Amino acid sequence: MTAYDDNNIFAKILRGELPCYKVYENDHVFAFLDIMPRSPGHTLVIPKAPARNIFDIRPDDYAHVIRAAQKIAIATRQAFQADGMTVAQYSETAGGQVVFHLHMHVMPRFEGTALLPAASVKEDPKVLEANAAKVIAALKAMG
Repeated sequence: MTAYDDNNIFAKILRGELPCYKVYENDHVFAFLDIMPRSPGHTLVIPKAPARNIFDIRPDDYAHVIRAAQKIAIATRQAFQADGMTVAQYSETAGGQVVFHLHMHVMPRFEGTALLPAASVKEDPKVLEANAAKVIAALKAMG
């Protein structure tokens, strides 16, 4: 198995070396908007623990990611009045993984609207700022 690379883009985001549109953080996870969203509110939930993917993450760390992904799904559904939600985790290149730090995609879905292709359109920063504010407000309303 390939070792975890602590210079991957998500590790750099966790260390504050790269900017992001953060929507949630606790002692175990960090969540931020995808800058090339497949739907409005597309959020990435990552563990703070170094883990390449599902094959090497400790079960307790993965449990924190899953709980946070559910919380983000509930908030983004409310924030964007979504009809449904796609939550996905890809492991290794053959599984569709591109960034090798475990992450869950939380993508609000709307009837009759397909997801955009992955990594196809970089969203306008003002839209990302507004979308992050919506998710943060929905999370605060949840308590």
